Amino acid sequence: MPRKLIPLEFLNYLASISQVESSDQLPSLVEISKTLEISVASLREQVEVAKALGLVEVRPHTGIRRKPYSFFPAVQQSLGFALKLSPKNFAMFADLRNRLEASYWHAAVRRLENEDKNALHALMASAWEKLNGSPVQIPHDEHRKLHLTIYRRLNNPFVTGILEAYWDAYEAVGLSVYTDFDYLQQVWKFHQQIVDAICQGNLDAGYQALVAHTELLLHRSEATPVSGGRLVG
Repeated sequence: MPRKLIPLEFLNYLASISQVESSDQLPSLVEISKTLEISVASLREQVEVAKALGLVEVRPHTGIRRKPYSFFPAVQQSLGFALKLSPKNFAMFADLRNRLEASYWHAAVRRLENEDKNALHALMASAWEKLNGSPVQIPHDEHRKLHLTIYRRLNNPFVTGILEAYWDAYEAVGLSVYTDFDYLQQVWKFHQQIVDAICQGNLDAGYQALVAHTELLLHRSEATPVSGGRLVG
């Protein structure tokens, strides 16, 4: 027998009106409770679930509004809990992310437009400026944006949601504050190879650089134990 999902009338309601209503503004809780034939108290609990999933926003003077679907909030909530259980869960999620990027590499890069390639060049320039500056700065923001830019044109909310959640977890376990300069140089040399290959249309070379780059993080995670959500050593 297939498992049944927990019945949430409000989520079903949201899905149904998303197909027919153009406005994102929803009726009041009282009106929706009458439509669904459930109590306002029960509806309010279900709205909180929808908020946690990123499906709606609730504001004092504007009421309830639908939000565009995103897989990210659900992954973020679950992954955050997993990291609280054990920061070592990051390694497993990182492995999933690495395999996902590798699997979607060719499809993602083929969809990139000139403005995306220009953005990648700008991110590389900013990263090298930080790394070669005095004092040295860690180009974490550029790191995150570079990877997400490569996969931005897939128009797949599930892939995007997982990749975005990865970067939040990356920060949560302390990897964004790592200070080994030799490691940073290695990482950004691979990034340069990746961006150059994309702009030259050499997708296979870019793929090889991507795989080699992600193996660096694997070895780094194994060598640097994580404790209490932060790196040790």
